[in-house]
Amino acid sequence: MSPRLKQAIATEYALARQAEAGGLAAEAFHHLERAHILSQRHTIAHVRSHLRMWRWAWRQGRPRELLGQTARIVAAALFSRVWVPEGNTGGSNVIAIRPMPIPDDLRDLVSR
Repeated sequence: MSPRLKQAIATEYALARQAEAGGLAAEAFHHLERAHILSQRHTIAHVRSHLRMWRWAWRQGRPRELLGQTARIVAAALFSRVWVPEGNTGGSNVIAIRPMPIPDDLRDLVSR
């Protein structure tokens, strides 16, 4: 993983923490989704992104998201090296195997 990609993921996590601390749960999750898109092709980082989503769901009291993230943690650990649905945001509100458009500002980072 490039230093630039690592920094971009760290930035999204920092923005997620700030948003959640400010009571902006949806904005926090949005930043976790962006970190997920960036981390998908790197197994450990991919699993960590789902772990952070799981912890967010726990703190927000979202049982459906907890269940969805539990399954996605296992899938990320097993399949990240084989195939990932590019651009998928990683939340339980989307089909786990559905590719999605990559936001323009992340496209360059993901393609490297």
